[in-house]
Amino acid sequence: MMTPQLREAVRAAQDHKALELDVLDLKGVCSFTDFFLICTGTSTRHTQAIGDAIREELEKSGVSPAHVEGYSRAEWILLDYLSFVVHIFSGQARHFYDLERLWKNAKRIPLPNEGT
Repeated sequence: MMTPQLREAVRAAQDHKALELDVLDLKGVCSFTDFFLICTGTSTRHTQAIGDAIREELEKSGVSPAHVEGYSRAEWILLDYLSFVVHIFSGQARHFYDLERLWKNAKRIPLPNEGT
């Protein structure tokens, strides 16, 4: 079951037209976080806009990332919220790193469609 903050992050990514959203449940598979939110942007500016939207939405609830990486290059932006980590990739970087394959033992969480 997703946390309220993770649901907010998913909603913000969907609202900003992130592609190929996946949430992996890493509980019992990983020691440093419970979930990954993985998505793809269509350009540098788009990946940054998705990251900005997620950060802004969560900051409304008083939640800030413990760590941010990759924002300026925007090939792979990582937002670490401790209980979940957001990965926003360019299409090429997502294909190259293939986190879903690396974490294939993780359960995939079904996501609501936009607007539901």
